[in-house]
Amino acid sequence: MPELYIGLMSGTSLDGVDGVLADFAGSLQVRAHASAPFDPALKAELLALNRSGPDEIHRSQLAANALMRVYAQVVRELLARTGVPAADVRAIGAHGQTVRHRPQAFDGTGYTVQLAQPALLAELTGITVVADFRSRDVAAGGQGAPLAPFFHRALFAREGEAVGVLNIGGISNLTVLRPDGTQLGFDCGPGNALMDAWCQRHLGQPYDAEGAWAAGAPFDPALLQALLSEPFFAAPPPKSTGRDLFDEGWLQQHLSPFPALTAQQVQATLAELTATACAGEVQRHAPGLPRLYACGGGALNEHLMRRLQALLPATRVLSSAEAGLPPLQVEAAAFAWLARKAVRQEALELQSTTGALGARVLGGIWPA
Repeated sequence: MPELYIGLMSGTSLDGVDGVLADFAGSLQVRAHASAPFDPALKAELLALNRSGPDEIHRSQLAANALMRVYAQVVRELLARTGVPAADVRAIGAHGQTVRHRPQAFDGTGYTVQLAQPALLAELTGITVVADFRSRDVAAGGQGAPLAPFFHRALFAREGEAVGVLNIGGISNLTVLRPDGTQLGFDCGPGNALMDAWCQRHLGQPYDAEGAWAAGAPFDPALLQALLSEPFFAAPPPKSTGRDLFDEGWLQQHLSPFPALTAQQVQATLAELTATACAGEVQRHAPGLPRLYACGGGALNEHLMRRLQALLPATRVLSSAEAGLPPLQVEAAAFAWLARKAVRQEALELQSTTGALGARVLGGIWPA
């Protein structure tokens, strides 16, 4: 008998919403994948809400309503493609849109904010919604991120073998699955966010397709070292980050001593930054790793994948598709899996990944 859940993810890349309809009866089967882009006005507002501004409470609530309508659009598409009635879906795992992520900051606990209106999504779809996955982890002393490593173990682990999973969205994060059954997971730093922003500014394109623009110029070693001087890169896990740190203001601050660089050289250097930061974490925490599965939008950047492979000659850098799940489906499937865990009230052992005090059930539930 099918056990159906929907997972919805909109990440720091701000390129839209990815959704999957997943069946957990037996081994995971993705029945359908659908996506919807953000319209320019919503994307601009979500990006603006990453920074302090006027009337934030009012604006954030309206943006959350608009976001849920995009989520509901993706749900309707998934159901239409499969012919599955809404009543047959046990729950939707809805990540929401991260606009602030400051765990352990200010008062020792900090906070993380994912814009969402789960009650509205339940009304629009007629399906139970699980959301707010990260705040319990932060309340328990954790980083609130990354959460996908728990799903990565369920999907990618190989008995007796170390395996890495590198998700490159707006921010990149690494999961190391050890042969003894333990795992390590943490954010590496920028993924696509800075590359996309720079490409949008100078080419008017949402992203550098296949990394072709970056591949056409040499990176600048001095700028790369200046960027890598950011203390986050040297910090030990558990650690997480977001646009609170790695935004265009951060980039401009580091660019000011390099006025002679062309826009294309900067793009090449930003690609090298992502590759170097990710490869460095693999070398520090999983030397000799035999295989690394890449997922997220960055896995479609051919130049970035070539640079990762060059920096990790002892490791096979593979697309997650080779393990059965295409790169753009992995995070959405992770939140379907996390929703199932919440519905079943199954706690996750968080300590080794987020640094939380112990096992917790993540996510609040809004019944249909």
